[in-house]
Amino acid sequence: MRAALDAAAQAAAEGEVPVGAVVVRHAIIVAVAGNAPRRLHDPSAHAEMRAIRAAAKALGRDRLEDCDLWVTLEPCAMCAGAIAHARIARLYYGAGDPKGGAVEHGPRLFGQPTCHHRPEVYPGIGEREAALLLRDFFRDRR
Repeated sequence: MRAALDAAAQAAAEGEVPVGAVVVRHAIIVAVAGNAPRRLHDPSAHAEMRAIRAAAKALGRDRLEDCDLWVTLEPCAMCAGAIAHARIARLYYGAGDPKGGAVEHGPRLFGQPTCHHRPEVYPGIGEREAALLLRDFFRDRR
């Protein structure tokens, strides 16, 4: 989670919402990414999407069934869908997101009968630091 928090802090320094994600395979970091929709002019450039894309490219495959995803914020519906399609084994995330989350909040995508893959989910890892990054980011912009 430390690498994800560092990626989130870097995203904030670049004016992006501070979210970071890391794909890990057999205890080795495969990909690290921060949010970049504004910088890349790409609404799909969420940290999770960027990390999953980078890991798939690095590993040369579209299925990441032996990989874990660590992310600082509860994934949205788009990112949760990508997690399911990539067959991520385990999802660890920091802060919950009552407004935009899709794992424990909103559509609860992994609980839907149409979801063909459900990762193991471990919420609240690094929650305090992840939430503080987000609070400080938005406080400074108000």
